[in-house]
Amino acid sequence: MGKGRFLMDMAVLHPEINYIGIEMYDSVLLRAVQKREKLETELKNLFFIRMDARQLPEVFAEGEVDRIYLNFSDPWPKDRHAKRRLTSDRFLAVYDKILQPDGIIEFKTDNQDLFRYSLESIPEAGWQVTSHTFDLHHSDMAEGNVMTEYEAKFSAEGKPICKLTACRDKS
Repeated sequence: MGKGRFLMDMAVLHPEINYIGIEMYDSVLLRAVQKREKLETELKNLFFIRMDARQLPEVFAEGEVDRIYLNFSDPWPKDRHAKRRLTSDRFLAVYDKILQPDGIIEFKTDNQDLFRYSLESIPEAGWQVTSHTFDLHHSDMAEGNVMTEYEAKFSAEGKPICKLTACRDKS
């Protein structure tokens, strides 16, 4: 979940929806907690959990989650680390256990190689890429986009942001 800007902005925009930020590293989670504490309004619909995403089925019931946002995750560029990528078949199997039948995954990255990998790995794992773009801010997918801190930084540097949405393959 990074530093939490995206989730905090989403929680403010949609107070009727609960948001849960999952972060594996204590130091990153601490920054998000500190940022949340500085907010003028209390976000009763935002929660943080420090855990490894592989353990999601131990925390969430089958079909409990509506949507999963994967924003600017570690690309794990070496081939031998592909199983660590959050869009690998290993993680898609985890998401399959907790997402509602019509649940959606949204994925954003500045890393073109990770994005191309994801465009291949998601269908290979039995999921369907429902929309994608290699340049989010110059596409129709930009409507309603809430930026992350990395997204704002990379966009300011002129880097295009890639985005895809995916769901279980219904064919």
